[in-house]
Amino acid sequence: MRQEHRPFWLKNIVSRFEAWWIERFLRPQFDHLGKGAAILKPRTVEVFGRNIHVGDYPHIISSNYNPVRLTSWSGKNLDGEIKIGNYCLLSPGTTITSAVSITIGDNCMFAADCYIADSDWHGLYNRLRPFRCSKPIVLKDNVWIGHGAKVGKGVTIGENSVVAAGSVVVKDVPDNVVVGGNPAKVIKKLNPNRRMLKRELMFQDGDFYQQNQQDLDRWVMRDNSTLGWLKSVFFRNNSH
Repeated sequence: MRQEHRPFWLKNIVSRFEAWWIERFLRPQFDHLGKGAAILKPRTVEVFGRNIHVGDYPHIISSNYNPVRLTSWSGKNLDGEIKIGNYCLLSPGTTITSAVSITIGDNCMFAADCYIADSDWHGLYNRLRPFRCSKPIVLKDNVWIGHGAKVGKGVTIGENSVVAAGSVVVKDVPDNVVVGGNPAKVIKKLNPNRRMLKRELMFQDGDFYQQNQQDLDRWVMRDNSTLGWLKSVFFRNNSH
């Protein structure tokens, strides 16, 4: 990753533009998008279809080469719905696609390149359309889906449970466990009595998280100058 050469004032302008873009162009694509949305590269987020709801304080990290995609399909025997709770994190490449219903609880986290789909999209014998091959998915509160993991139709994942990177989940997962493999199996149990720090903790003081991130940017970029940034743009081979 190249070093961040932009001065703070420039990043602040870009952030304000992105906030405007979210409100003007991205928010209307959702049936509901809650307050406090922190969305990186909002112009790359792909939202298609109706019945797509996202709760308060979502954190969506998208990119040009690895966009976040939320899709619900409607048509004959199809009426997809996606419901995402509060304080959820969607990392680059997260793809959530629904033909019937995908319900995601509060404080859930999706690492990069996760794939969640409630349909096989083609029947075994009727391969012209999704015939009897779709079942709802439920992720309860505080579920963590690891890098590149896949969750198939009809699955319920229990509260606090973790899906290890690269796993394929095709059966229900109980509360408070870690599952891994293909197909995913329980590889560890979590202590339900141990205190669990959840993403909601970052947002208990209203806009504290956003202000804290801005203060961090200001400190990290304190030595960046406009001249240095221009040099990094026009003389890339000389930048480090």
